[in-house]
Amino acid sequence: MSEYVVIYEQAEDGAWGAYIPDLPGVVALGATRQEAADRIHEAFEAYTEDLHDRSQSLPAPRHAAEVISA
Repeated sequence: MSEYVVIYEQAEDGAWGAYIPDLPGVVALGATRQEAADRIHEAFEAYTEDLHDRSQSLPAPRHAAEVISA
């Protein structure tokens, strides 16, 4: 099973965005981080279903993430 990085970003107005760098167009917005997380999972499912319907495979993940404390 492949693992894909999800990036969450908070806007100045407090809303949240999320995207998966390895899967162009898989993005989501939400009023809260949890809402953005729920929506990015839905977007990922829709993306994978579309690929399946077109007999295509998910691209291999190429991104990794790390958290650094300061």
